[in-house]
Amino acid sequence: MAVEPHPHDPDRRRYALRTLLRSTVVAVLIVVAFFVLPLRTEFALNGVLTLVGGLAAVVVVLAWHVRMILFGPYPAVRAVSALVVTVPLFLVVFSSIYYLMGASDPAQWSEPLTKLDALYFAVTVFVTVGFGDITAVTQGARAVTTIQMMAGLTLVGVIARVVVGAVQVNWRRSAGD
Repeated sequence: MAVEPHPHDPDRRRYALRTLLRSTVVAVLIVVAFFVLPLRTEFALNGVLTLVGGLAAVVVVLAWHVRMILFGPYPAVRAVSALVVTVPLFLVVFSSIYYLMGASDPAQWSEPLTKLDALYFAVTVFVTVGFGDITAVTQGARAVTTIQMMAGLTLVGVIARVVVGAVQVNWRRSAGD
């Protein structure tokens, strides 16, 4: 029977700190890459590829994290790590799309979007604040915003169900060893 280390065990704390620090660094690098790497402004094909490829990357990253939660030590730490990496990646995917859309046709938004504006808009949509200072004006911009809303709800649901479920499965398996 595998015995879970005591929460105050120094090895557990070191593992948790290393894992969360690594995840935080990855999340920061994702956001920094968004701001420093150039994004091409031809939206049509580039934007579709960014959306499909970006959402595929989110799914792959989340699936990898779920596997780590299921089979790795300290599943609760891994669950937090999954959140720390997956949510910023999701937001940067949509920020990139919004930026590309605005760069190819500024009339798609109520005001021209910088990269910071695009990230700000993606975050306000994700957390359902919607201040109304930046709005989607065209049908295309509204469609992509709607996709983000639906994908965001799905992501929150998946995180709530799958990630928490994976933690519980790991704990049950560990208790049964």
